Amino acid sequence: MNQCLTMRGRLNVCCATQKTPIKKGTQAVKKGTKSTRQGGAGYRAPATDALWLPNVERPAWLDGSLPGDRGFDPLGLSKPSEFVQMGGDEQDQNKAQNRKGDAEGVIATQADVLSSENRLSPYSEVFGLQRFRECELIHGRWAMMATLGAIVAEATTGVSWADAGKVELDGASYAGLQLPFSITQLIWIETILVGGIEVFRNSELDLEKRIYPGGIFDPLNLASDENPERTFSLKTAEIKHGRLAMVAFFGFGIQALAFNEGALGSLAKFADGLSNSEVVEAVEAVIPVV
Repeated sequence: MNQCLTMRGRLNVCCATQKTPIKKGTQAVKKGTKSTRQGGAGYRAPATDALWLPNVERPAWLDGSLPGDRGFDPLGLSKPSEFVQMGGDEQDQNKAQNRKGDAEGVIATQADVLSSENRLSPYSEVFGLQRFRECELIHGRWAMMATLGAIVAEATTGVSWADAGKVELDGASYAGLQLPFSITQLIWIETILVGGIEVFRNSELDLEKRIYPGGIFDPLNLASDENPERTFSLKTAEIKHGRLAMVAFFGFGIQALAFNEGALGSLAKFADGLSNSEVVEAVEAVIPVV
């Protein structure tokens, strides 16, 4: 018996011995062995704008021009600030009733304006989209280095990253070599070096160069202006990896507080839990082994 499966408004699939007429308003374009459906009742073209959640609307202040922008701002933190200008209240003592002042207008602030007067906080507005992107990108870069550093250090030394400070109190060392510095001296050296670099970075008033300086930080010239599509793709990959690294190191911290274990120690406990006979029996009860 010939059967035909019909998906209303989307696809008509019939067996070889039965032909179904094409409805009006529907065209089939064949390219080789593939066909593309155009038009038809209920047809909906795929959205070209990638959002963080399906069927959500992109906020007006997030236009997708920034790398990794998926329209995620549920709290509206990066929304441009607006202030309502209120008129003065009437203060005529001879009147029986004085009217209060009404709204006279709305004043919009300029968030992404830099000033050299304050090098530690050069932005004119704290809640600005560009400032948020700068903070997110820098935190993501630190998180990527910290996540990789914690895993490599634990694998080479056998010491949990959460206990690394305790080990350094007995004597600073690097790669098994003793350093002629105490932990207090190392903290001061790091504070002065990183603090000086941060003050120098904040002297840059170009929004692009503040987060993508280029030059010696791009020795292979991967993010050149010759190929803007590749540059944008690399920036998007960087911010995505940075976000993932921030979530990963947040997980490292929760594991250290809850189980007093490092990254590899927590992974070993997780593997032991998977090999537990009770877990295996529970999985086999749900998925029978053939």
